[in-house]
Amino acid sequence: MKMPKQYRTIVISDVHLGSEGSKAKEVVAFLKATSCETLILNGDIIDGWQLKKSGSWKRKHTAFFRIVLKMIEEHGTKVVYLRGNHDDFLEQVIPFFLGKYFSIRRDFIYESYHKRYFITHGDIFDSVTSKMKWLAHLGDIGYTFLLSLNKIYNYYRSKRGLPYYSFSQAIKQQVKKAVNGISDFEVKLAELAKANQCQGIICGHIHKAEIKQIGDITYMNSGDWVESLTALVEDFKGEWSLIHCVDDAAMLLDDEATDEEEYYSESYFFGKK
Repeated sequence: MKMPKQYRTIVISDVHLGSEGSKAKEVVAFLKATSCETLILNGDIIDGWQLKKSGSWKRKHTAFFRIVLKMIEEHGTKVVYLRGNHDDFLEQVIPFFLGKYFSIRRDFIYESYHKRYFITHGDIFDSVTSKMKWLAHLGDIGYTFLLSLNKIYNYYRSKRGLPYYSFSQAIKQQVKKAVNGISDFEVKLAELAKANQCQGIICGHIHKAEIKQIGDITYMNSGDWVESLTALVEDFKGEWSLIHCVDDAAMLLDDEATDEEEYYSESYFFGKK
């Protein structure tokens, strides 16, 4: 059996467990194929909005927390869960600490190799989710509908030998670009990091994985596990990179979990991008 790929830190966000679009099996496979000293779950891990409406909790969603608990028990991984807008029900228990290995917080300053990173989901600086929650819920309904259409559309594309295409993600990115142009999402997060004497900002929320410089602040977004299937990882030299899941249309279209111990193999993932 292959030894897990080791990292100092792994950051994932926007898994949306409980929603139809969540790629729970893929994220569990990723965590099985890796190990780390610190795992940061940066918001929207559970999709409370969808669970209140039409979502459902499946065994593959429970499997996610089983593997996280296994990482704590077998490897001593420190797990920090930060609340997002879709799992804002956690606000009622924040801050919560279970021993020294698990905590639930609103945000978190992570120190590594003489650098400080402010970590937050990011919804606080999205004008749609923070000021117009009704519009955010309306957009969430539309996005879920587009994901359903995606399945049908890409089923026929795969039959014709065509690669996977996400028109829901394309539309969402255009909408988010418009929102970001108004709220200056990335710039405001960089300013937040600087105000907290940090050299970097780590966020999620907009489902767009990225590492870039904004002035003297390193901006990093961990993406999502609905379509992008990405994670931020830090190696033992303090270098950060993005891990991207292989874009395999057949696997992305498979939404059924037959057994909570049935996961994709480690070959489903490739190195750094």
